[in-house]
Amino acid sequence: MATNLKPIVSLEESFDRLDIRVGRIIEAELETSTHKPTYKMTIDFGKYGKRISYGRFTQHPIEDVKDRLVLGVLNFEPKEMGDVVSEALVIGVQYPKAKSGEATFVSPATSAKIGSKLF
Repeated sequence: MATNLKPIVSLEESFDRLDIRVGRIIEAELETSTHKPTYKMTIDFGKYGKRISYGRFTQHPIEDVKDRLVLGVLNFEPKEMGDVVSEALVIGVQYPKAKSGEATFVSPATSAKIGSKLF
């Protein structure tokens, strides 16, 4: 059995409150004005608009980032990251054998409609 789990919370007071949607990265570039190198990603969430997100997905070659489907949290407050502001949180997990904070994407296994809600 797993140890160090966080306390149990209700679905209605946690996951149901998050607006997590499928988006497509339409532009990506290396951002060096943040504390650590990140990618600046412009993500199209369909009828929910385009958002700028900054994330430490830099273990992925930048040419592999563009056109990737990602999951993003759209209802968090914008987050200041040094001189830039991230408008959406792209969901990721630790990149294998990378430094702490380096991430890989959590993405749909097959093509999904842009703007689809995670449930």
